[in-house]
Amino acid sequence: MCGVFGVWNHGEASNITYLGLHGLQHRGQESAGIVSSHDSQLVSYRRMGRVAEVFDSKAIAALPGTSAIGHVRYSTAGMSIQKNAQPFAVEFKGASLAIAHNGNLTNAVTLRRRLEDEGALFHTTMDTEIFVHLLARSKRETLVERMREAMDIVEGAYSLLILTPDQLLAVRDPHGFRPLVLGELGDGHVLSSESCSLRLVDATPVREIEPGEMLIFDAQGMRSIRRSAPAPRYACIFEHIYFARPDSQIFGEDVYGVRKESGRRLAVEAPAPGAEVVIPVPDSGNAAALGFAQEAGLPFEQGLIRSHYAGRTFIEPAQSIRHFGVKLKLSPVESVIRDRSVVVIDDSLVRGTTSRKIVRMLRDAGAREVHMRIACPPTTHSCFYGIDTPDRAELIAANKSTAEIAEFLGADSLSYLSLDGLHASVKGHGGGYCSACFTGRYPIRVPEESAPAARLSEHE
Repeated sequence: MCGVFGVWNHGEASNITYLGLHGLQHRGQESAGIVSSHDSQLVSYRRMGRVAEVFDSKAIAALPGTSAIGHVRYSTAGMSIQKNAQPFAVEFKGASLAIAHNGNLTNAVTLRRRLEDEGALFHTTMDTEIFVHLLARSKRETLVERMREAMDIVEGAYSLLILTPDQLLAVRDPHGFRPLVLGELGDGHVLSSESCSLRLVDATPVREIEPGEMLIFDAQGMRSIRRSAPAPRYACIFEHIYFARPDSQIFGEDVYGVRKESGRRLAVEAPAPGAEVVIPVPDSGNAAALGFAQEAGLPFEQGLIRSHYAGRTFIEPAQSIRHFGVKLKLSPVESVIRDRSVVVIDDSLVRGTTSRKIVRMLRDAGAREVHMRIACPPTTHSCFYGIDTPDRAELIAANKSTAEIAEFLGADSLSYLSLDGLHASVKGHGGGYCSACFTGRYPIRVPEESAPAARLSEHE
């Protein structure tokens, strides 16, 4: 899962992109990068780390120009190293091109093998680089025509920004797995994975880039090319459950509203008799917990406080403190929890190891009962479209019953929102969602070589 941001025709393109990436930091925290266009050349700066760690005023000043694209990265399978940071910039046939990608190609292994057999040399382990090779090897005359050809070859999820010295392309896959939105800023345009970052830079949201659509920005202005044959929509429902920021609107829906409604429906489907207080696992469980509490007529409290200063790495004491990692990020409020029957709302339950530690933490803080409620169905299958879902062997719901999971967690009870309840929470999209991680019904065929053991060592 990653975030992309782009600016066309603005005097502070790189600075605006930097701010936009701040608004997308939740989508990727391993690396950040910006490529700008200036004097018929592309200028690149990308490093490991978060946006504020990577860029300073000197780095931004070295990225002049009126157009730029940026990327924040969360690797979903393998190495997190400098060479795989994006945007990925190359030169071929006397032209320069940079690309930023959010998504996952399901036929990446097949395409990479074919391209290598034809003599292509890969410099990274990202499926993103496949686009570059397809564009470079195409016999079509223009970049737009080459990109249209590439769209007919690749399969899977992609929201792309492609920058050249005189063009910016915004491309979304035909099924619309990953979000991509358009905004206006003065006389220019802004593109982003989520609408929350548009507001951060005072851009006016215009609309989503449609599935199968390519927006072209150049000296003639903006124009749109759409795939002639419409495809079924398969927007990723997990964006609403966890990844998107609650102040965003994606796939035509208000994320906060969806999460709150899922909590309300969870309270109807799986009440907790005798419960005295509802608490969320912050932050993505907050809205669902509020909806649950309001529907159940129970008080909503912040019984767990999240530290916003816990970094990605830390030094653990030599004499291990029990549940050290969870304690670093979450701390119980004993006055809310002690001697009470507590309902804990979380957005999802994947491996179960963190939830188990949270239940133990609450019991140590004096909770009389702990009832876990999950605001989505059991996660039983891996995702091949850009979400970091583990292999099935690591998914607790793929290997244990709900009663067995409750016992593993040490909870007094455990319930999930039903699939029907989840889909009803995103009422405005006409059912066009991918929920394969809950059902195993993959909307795009997943080739055998895309199984976890044979995936590329990096996906975006």
